[in-house]
Amino acid sequence: MNCIIIDDEPLAREEMISLIKEVSDLEILGTFANATLALQFLETTEPNIIFLDIEMPLINGLEFAQSVSKNSLIIFTTAYSQYAIDSYELDAIDYLLKPIDKNRLEKAINKAVFYNGLLSNKIEKSIVEENDDDFLLIKADRKFYKISFSEILFIEGLKDYVVIYTTTKKLITAMNLKTIHQKIISDDFLRVSKSYIINSKFVNSFDNHTIYINEFEIPMGEVYRTEFISKYSKGLFG
Repeated sequence: MNCIIIDDEPLAREEMISLIKEVSDLEILGTFANATLALQFLETTEPNIIFLDIEMPLINGLEFAQSVSKNSLIIFTTAYSQYAIDSYELDAIDYLLKPIDKNRLEKAINKAVFYNGLLSNKIEKSIVEENDDDFLLIKADRKFYKISFSEILFIEGLKDYVVIYTTTKKLITAMNLKTIHQKIISDDFLRVSKSYIINSKFVNSFDNHTIYINEFEIPMGEVYRTEFISKYSKGLFG
């Protein structure tokens, strides 16, 4: 896979190049100081991943992201945490806060590689065959799996797919987040952003922007925060 880097700060571009080379074998096709130069490059080339700063002159990263092909996966890189929710509204694969942590970058790249595998049909996708009060019945690899709601940590929407994270495995199905939420008959499951549904019983902690479940950091949307905190205060998290 390959990538480009868009950032108006020369030192930030150099640091990103160094970190990418340290944690992955991504081919870096180019670096750009602003969105205008990057748009010219994208007229003839479609990179797999775009590392994109947000606060830039002329065209900011959020505006730029709306013009990018859906085949290019965006990972935002910024010093401003308040943009996190906006980035997920634009279907970004991930959001990295500067100064960028090497391990966090590696996770973001792995996530992009994973989704690229979905797009190219290299990763097997499952089908939700049935649901009941306590479980989903999922078909994958010519087998049926009974996934108990009590085993599901959270569900992530990745564009045209959802990824179900359980205590033991990860399953991918071609379905949108709203549809699978309707199939889960349990008050423990809460929509916390455009891209995530969480099982409230597994929440370890949270702040105004992020919910923490085990090693996972899940962004919380503004419009969902009040309901989430209200249910937490009533002791619904066990």
